[in-house]
Amino acid sequence: MNHSAPVIIKVRESLPQYSWRTEQIRQMEQQLIVAQHISIYQLMLRAGEALFHTLRHCWPKARHLWIFCGKGNNGGDGYVLARLAKQAGYSVQVAAFDEPSPGIPAEQARHDWLKAGGSYGSLQSLHGQPDVIIDALLGIGPSTTLRGDLLAWIQFINRQASPVLAVDIPSGLNADTGMPLGGAVHATTTLTLVGLKPGLLTGMAADFTGELYFSDLKDSDSQYCDTGGIRLLDYSAVLPLLPLRARTAHKGNNGKVLLAGGGLGMPGAIRLAGEAALRAGAGLVRVFCHPDNQLLVFSGRPELMLCQHLTADTLEWPDVLVAGPGLGFDEWSKQQWEKFIAFQGRMVLDADGLNWLAQYPQSRANWVLTPHPGEAARLLHSTIADIQADRFAAIQELHHRYGGVVLLKGSGTLIFDGKQMAICTEGNPGMASGGMGDILSGIIAALLAQGLTLFDAACCGALLHGKAANEIAREQGERGMLASDLFFWLQKLVNPQRYQHGKNADTDTR
Repeated sequence: MNHSAPVIIKVRESLPQYSWRTEQIRQMEQQLIVAQHISIYQLMLRAGEALFHTLRHCWPKARHLWIFCGKGNNGGDGYVLARLAKQAGYSVQVAAFDEPSPGIPAEQARHDWLKAGGSYGSLQSLHGQPDVIIDALLGIGPSTTLRGDLLAWIQFINRQASPVLAVDIPSGLNADTGMPLGGAVHATTTLTLVGLKPGLLTGMAADFTGELYFSDLKDSDSQYCDTGGIRLLDYSAVLPLLPLRARTAHKGNNGKVLLAGGGLGMPGAIRLAGEAALRAGAGLVRVFCHPDNQLLVFSGRPELMLCQHLTADTLEWPDVLVAGPGLGFDEWSKQQWEKFIAFQGRMVLDADGLNWLAQYPQSRANWVLTPHPGEAARLLHSTIADIQADRFAAIQELHHRYGGVVLLKGSGTLIFDGKQMAICTEGNPGMASGGMGDILSGIIAALLAQGLTLFDAACCGALLHGKAANEIAREQGERGMLASDLFFWLQKLVNPQRYQHGKNADTDTR
């Protein structure tokens, strides 16, 4: 075995810069083979070594393996792992769903496994209790609903009590969309190879992938296909977007935000969005809401300024308008919609602002739309299931119809401006509570007011929002997290020099 095996990284700890769709991954494999002067089978050997290192790292005491191999190259990776594990003294049982076609690398991998004294059988041949199960059934190939025996094998794996290591992607999970194809393996750990697949990062992926590891299978610094994929957002990207402020800065330098919403009986959403804009660094923040809500909205937060009426004059004041949090869908709300939709500056449209947009559609280049799947379904006159079935197609259609920058919320938030696509994996299930989206709208508006582009503000906002929630979950847990809990961490995170390098790092007077 090559002891200078490819490096394995844990994705949560070191996020690659891009992910790629399946057709790009296949091109990357060919580019890697050419760049490093190796065969497809040699690449498969590297994959097997990477899997073996992952196995030993995650389960150092494991000694008995069940390895489920399909007929393609994913199964070939499984045969290589089986041979390496057997040579290292493991007890290995291989269940083969089907035999590889003659002449493909997987057939050579199976041959070498048999030559090393291994064997394979059916599900019925398995016995004992494995320490770890290896899922090498399908890989990135399938894109249609699974049925019959293949689905039965996946269900068999899921019934076992043992942890599961998935090869490249859990079998049955669509590598492009993150949606199960009628069923998918619930992996404990996934080692993905060559390039990171978007289907591991959005949709339903989080329920199937477990801990995610990555190996590019390179053995040198060869470069290939390093751009052109879907950008993966990491907190380190915040640093250049939020530089230290000039020592002579004043509130006028940091932008003016007006928030419009807070319909009758719904004061909370607009209050949360307004305070989020303050905590994210906006210089001045005004709030317009229903008169009956004004006391509740402004009580306890004197830094928020009241906007009594939406008029042509008041709409000339802001650099950025946030429209929709808690707006409602009644006659008063419709009147306000007709007023603020006349605003021609940069805008963040959320919540009921999006629902009104679905009723009165138009396209603009200078707004950020932040729908969750339900709002996206209304905007596209489809269903939530349609949106989730292919979130990438949905966000592209949203941009096509409505323009600007679209941020599609959910597990693996997507951001798209017509040219660039990004995924934000920050966040956790504790955020499934009221008011979280309003916080995000306020953050994005504050970043826009401070001079970020639409795309950068949406990306940076999603990162800050999700990471603040992750810091809370790390300290307090997920259940019971409130939207207002994010404010403490938000202020820390919008000062990246201080957060990353120490409490006095932002005191340089230059």
